[in-house]
Amino acid sequence: MAAALLLPALVPAVPAAARTATAGTAACPAAGFVSQHFHKDHNGVDIANDVGTPIYAVGDGEVTISGREPGYGQWIRVQHPDGRISEYGHMSRRDVSAGDRVVAGQQIALMGSEGQSTGPHLHLRIWGDRSATYGIDPEDYLAERGVVLPCTPGNGPRPRPLVYPAESGRVVSARSADGRLEVFAAGADGIHHAWQQEVNGNWSAWEALGGPGNAELAIAPNADGRLELFALNGNTFQHRWQMSPSGGWSNWETFGGGGRDTAAGVNADGRIEVYASGPVGLFHRYQLAPNGGWSEWEPTGGGPADSRVEMEKSPDGRLEVFALNGDTFQHQYQTAPNGGWSPWGAFGGGGRDLTVDHNADGRLEIFASGPVGVFHKYQTSPTSWSEWEPTGGPADSQLTSERTPDGRVEVFAMNGSTAMHMWQSAVNAPYSEWAAFGTGGSEVTAATNADGRIEIFGTSHAGTFHKWQTGFTTWSEWTWVNDTPGPTLN
Repeated sequence: MAAALLLPALVPAVPAAARTATAGTAACPAAGFVSQHFHKDHNGVDIANDVGTPIYAVGDGEVTISGREPGYGQWIRVQHPDGRISEYGHMSRRDVSAGDRVVAGQQIALMGSEGQSTGPHLHLRIWGDRSATYGIDPEDYLAERGVVLPCTPGNGPRPRPLVYPAESGRVVSARSADGRLEVFAAGADGIHHAWQQEVNGNWSAWEALGGPGNAELAIAPNADGRLELFALNGNTFQHRWQMSPSGGWSNWETFGGGGRDTAAGVNADGRIEVYASGPVGLFHRYQLAPNGGWSEWEPTGGGPADSRVEMEKSPDGRLEVFALNGDTFQHQYQTAPNGGWSPWGAFGGGGRDLTVDHNADGRLEIFASGPVGVFHKYQTSPTSWSEWEPTGGPADSQLTSERTPDGRVEVFAMNGSTAMHMWQSAVNAPYSEWAAFGTGGSEVTAATNADGRIEIFGTSHAGTFHKWQTGFTTWSEWTWVNDTPGPTLN
């Protein structure tokens, strides 16, 4: 008997850090007791406590869904860099939106009893990947990462969420602070505006705003949540902004002289930065403080003349700028968050249009169109890139991209005769073949609803259309916004 008791001590102990090194670390999801474990008829684990108990992200990742669902009430889904997905249900309050980056231990919600629930609790699910039909045991998942239920949450970090730039172009869309999408389209007679009348809901009629005709647009949120819109044509640059989060808009004010294209992004500290291209390269202008006044225009040291411009954000919060004209492709990046900029570097040959997005693991992915279709290039590490690879797709097309609710990049291409799309077959994975998405048009942009569903806006000589996900893999038909044609863009 004594020998049997001593036997476990003869096996070398494996330190907890070593046991979890390959799995990574996790955070305690909520204080409370386990009221129901994972089993074949219960896809998750229930942690019960009082209404209002804080709920925390179990790992670093990106919020891909933050909304309502009949069974869950309020629910959240977080895509993690390793392909795993954590899902949280029955909350009384959500503190994050689709698109936010979160870290392990960051508060994301408060416990509740909404949906199909017999009392206040967190229902936590862990999915192995997007193709799984049933989850994995959350208690095993957490234990492999050093967390045993029941657990005591720590004071996890509360970083400022990364704000990824919205696609720029002649039609742009972004979410107001309350989660409603707003869309702006630049016609010959100025800018037109429509907005969702409720979160994830129906649209207003189009409203004419004036401003520069046939403009290129960019949109970005201020640190306090107020959207700011920038409009540039060959003669003038103007901007206007919400006077309160989700509220009414200011009048147009002069922002600079004319140019070719513009893009806007948000620094890690919340200051908006704006780039604009013209015949002598690219210039930029930035807020001197969050929600504050602006610097003068400054040269960026070159860049392609009269180029199409897009911004994206690296996982550490640094902005990167990509600029393409018919002859060359270059990029420039901040050398530190909120910091100065690198010199312009060669990135490829010329083309028609570009779109930039980020994989679930944070790596950037670039698409560019030209006379033989669409090519892409992606980060193989934080500082290195693949070669350009052909994908097929429509020639000389306008491009946009967005991320599906499960974290896969989806790309949309439209030229004068056709619209097509392709998507990652899995998180951080290769792409599908191109598939038909509609007829041709002049411009296209993508945005995400507050519940994570992608919504696409396309323009033509007939007006402005939209198409949206009705589920995570199904789409509506193309239709007018608010059943009215809206602005025409040739």
